[in-house]
Amino acid sequence: MITVDFTRLQLQPGNKVLDIGCGEGRHTAKAWEFSDIFCVGADRCHKDLMVSKAKLKLHEEFYGATKLKTNSLLNSSSQWVLSAADITNLPFGDNSFDIIICSEVMEHIDEDKKALEELKRTLKPGGQLVLTVPRYWPEKICWRLSHDYCNSEGGHIRIYKKQELLEKIIPLGFKLQGSHYAHSLHSPFWWLKCLIGLNKENSKPDSKIIALYHRLLVWDMMEKPFITAFIEKLLNPVMGKSLALYFVKKDRKDRA
Repeated sequence: MITVDFTRLQLQPGNKVLDIGCGEGRHTAKAWEFSDIFCVGADRCHKDLMVSKAKLKLHEEFYGATKLKTNSLLNSSSQWVLSAADITNLPFGDNSFDIIICSEVMEHIDEDKKALEELKRTLKPGGQLVLTVPRYWPEKICWRLSHDYCNSEGGHIRIYKKQELLEKIIPLGFKLQGSHYAHSLHSPFWWLKCLIGLNKENSKPDSKIIALYHRLLVWDMMEKPFITAFIEKLLNPVMGKSLALYFVKKDRKDRA
């Protein structure tokens, strides 16, 4: 499930991209598709990194077997690597990356200020930071409906309001480039899961609706039909589950 709008990124040949908190590598794989990009997928969960490795290899083999060259995509010169890393103490030098993607990570982090400072440190001046988090009001409903949702190990420990997040990031030396909401079709799915019970899908007859809804979402991600894309685009401003923020790191002359 891609949350970041890659058309908003200024990806250029030779760029280095960090996907921090990469999970199973969906954004790492998407960045790799562009021409001559060096992608680093980083996460502190070893299990997720192993899944990401397998999926990235399949992705590489699939696109490597095709000879399509559309909009400078699918260039075999791009590379990817994976790294075990903690966002509050990144094992990378200052000004290492041209673009940093941090998708659905900050809501899990105790020391979010320290994490943001690390993202600033490792991003080059003039580089782009893309940060996505769950949107406040759809997330608040999940918290109200389910105690397990916000109290499970590794779960969400906070809900950000857009302005609150901007007030944390902009003073660090970032300029907001734009924002949008995404995944409106996923909001009702999570409300249903929270209402019925996150860990009770196999024990309640009502859980059949969750299974059917999940099949719909998987079908939508795989087939990308026009109708669901249109509906989601229409509903995203109203009930998109994720908020995506796009920043550029100011250089010294911009701060003067």
